[in-house]
Amino acid sequence: MNTELESITQALRAFAKEREWEQFHSPKNLASALTVEASELLEHFQWLTEDQSRNLPSEAKAKVAAEAADVLLYLLQLCDKLQIDLVDAARTKLAVNAEKYPVDRPLGSSKKYTEI
Repeated sequence: MNTELESITQALRAFAKEREWEQFHSPKNLASALTVEASELLEHFQWLTEDQSRNLPSEAKAKVAAEAADVLLYLLQLCDKLQIDLVDAARTKLAVNAEKYPVDRPLGSSKKYTEI
């Protein structure tokens, strides 16, 4: 795994241990918390136009950054509990997606790979 992600993961372990929170950090609970945080991230874009979502004011962008960080932190904790190398998993998924969506087929289309 990337050394920065490893460092953050170690800091998360220490943070939870210092507060005796490990007992609550089951994969199920972490996945649930991740979903909640992802919803909180989405909330900042609710009712915005496409253009507004691409041009957030700095205050809104800071709030989005905080929610994105929450998503990342819960995802790292979940992967840590399940011993998943997130960087390796992402690289594998990119390779799978490249096979599903060859560059000559989905060009400019938002259709799912089963529809192209």
